[in-house]
Amino acid sequence: MKLADIPRSTYYDLVKRMNRIDPDGDLKAEIKSIYEEHEGRYGYRRIRDELANRGQKVNHKKVQRIMKELGLKCLVRMKKYKSYKGTVGKIAPNHLDRQFTADAPNQKWVTDITEFKLFGEKLYLSPILDLFNGEIITYTIGLRPTYSLVSGMLENALEGLPEEHNLLMHSDQGWHYQMKQYRHALQERGIKQSMSRKGNCYDNSVMENFFGIMKSELLYYKDFESIEHFKQELEKYMEYYNTKRMKAKLKMSPVQYRTHFEQAA
Repeated sequence: MKLADIPRSTYYDLVKRMNRIDPDGDLKAEIKSIYEEHEGRYGYRRIRDELANRGQKVNHKKVQRIMKELGLKCLVRMKKYKSYKGTVGKIAPNHLDRQFTADAPNQKWVTDITEFKLFGEKLYLSPILDLFNGEIITYTIGLRPTYSLVSGMLENALEGLPEEHNLLMHSDQGWHYQMKQYRHALQERGIKQSMSRKGNCYDNSVMENFFGIMKSELLYYKDFESIEHFKQELEKYMEYYNTKRMKAKLKMSPVQYRTHFEQAA
């Protein structure tokens, strides 16, 4: 006997499959939730790590397979501002010497300036990054790369620096960092100044890497209505980067990593 021209055995097999509960249903929902929470910026490895943080150990191949089934793909696939104008002040030695790791917060900070071109205008970002956990300590945004862009950033950062420290501050040889005011501000707080060698971007590669990530995940990723709209989204992204975005090496966000370190100390 056939039902709607389908053999009885085939019909009941189809009914059985339709009634079967998907054993990965909850996992699929969790993966989709993580993917949407991070607006498509996470690939299968970061999602696997986030699942592990939530108490679910899942093989990365399984996460990759489920993402493919659900049609979830990582959507993330610049102009460097050149502030070098020759020797306008004093050049500091390269004390950092590509030693990009730190045992605790406030041991090694790196800084640089990057440029955005939007709507026929330019915007400049000047952040400080802590090499301990990749956290952006502070930043300033401006329409022009004036010295106040850097001095304001430094002033904000030094407000949160403990009196007792052993801090090294590294930058390239940009004119801002050669200025007497900048060097004096570091000396007053007992901070050792370090500079990359001329024209060697690898000496400050962690900062360069941050700029690349930020531009991939924000500038080239979203559409903006105006310069002001971009500034608002940039501020939201910086908060996201520090507090929610997992760093692969840390298996958690920069702020989470620092918090764990401080609680264990």
